Amino acid sequence: MRRRRRLRVFYTVARHLSFTKAAEVLFMTQPAVTFQVKQLEEHFNTRLFERGQGRIALTPAGRLVLSYAERILALTGEMETRVGELTGAVSGPLLIGASTTIAEFMLPQILGEFKARHPQVQAHLSVANSETIENRVADNTLDIGLIESPAHLATLESEACCDDELVLICAPGHALAGNASVAAADVANHPFVSREDGSGTREFADRYFRQCEVSADDLEIVMELGSPEAIKGVVASGMGVSIVSRATIVKELKLGLLAAVPLEPPLIRTLSLVFPREKFRSRLLQSFADFAQERMRELAATA
Repeated sequence: MRRRRRLRVFYTVARHLSFTKAAEVLFMTQPAVTFQVKQLEEHFNTRLFERGQGRIALTPAGRLVLSYAERILALTGEMETRVGELTGAVSGPLLIGASTTIAEFMLPQILGEFKARHPQVQAHLSVANSETIENRVADNTLDIGLIESPAHLATLESEACCDDELVLICAPGHALAGNASVAAADVANHPFVSREDGSGTREFADRYFRQCEVSADDLEIVMELGSPEAIKGVVASGMGVSIVSRATIVKELKLGLLAAVPLEPPLIRTLSLVFPREKFRSRLLQSFADFAQERMRELAATA
């Protein structure tokens, strides 16, 4: 058990080439991570990392241990999962990553309902932009990701969940608020509040403007923010307009805090589940994937 834990810690450090990042991923202190790696180095009587100038790199022995650690950890996890499934129960830890939009406006309800059905599941949720979640699924520090586009990495497999319409939002008294629709060229005539680089919403908005022959230089970007909630607050204050998922503004529309205007042509994207392509899917993982897909379609239909 101890040796497997040390392999897990070593594997995480090796994947990130950072003791600090590994500690964050593993919910450990950095000294504890360093101690576990040191214990493994003492066991093999060799250094696994070269350390210097604030950076680390794998030694030849470290690369060899990493190749075996990947196989050992994968087989151990598959063995434990398959044996556990013989009992018929869906249980165990589930490491989920979700983009900010999905995590804030869809996943809380989905996770609550899934936990009610399967109380022995221990779900752990990490929230970041789509690019970060995709990278963490690829390096196996997350079991599954929910992002705002299909996967970009060849090592990942994508499954579509539901369509999600992006709309322009503005303050209720804004000049565009009463429009039946708005074109990309018209958006460029107003101060614009954008999501940050790496955001799925930002990626789709940028692509939409390019397809409509509106260049980045044409946009008057007054602010870049990493949270849908922050964007809604800034837009409601009258500082500019933005493009967000319709699913994120249901409450604000009901309260009259924001106005939503459909884009013309419409901007529709697909929310996706992403998995490591070659990794064994446990019954728990597949059960959550099936449940999340079904509920996300239902929630999107009512937005």
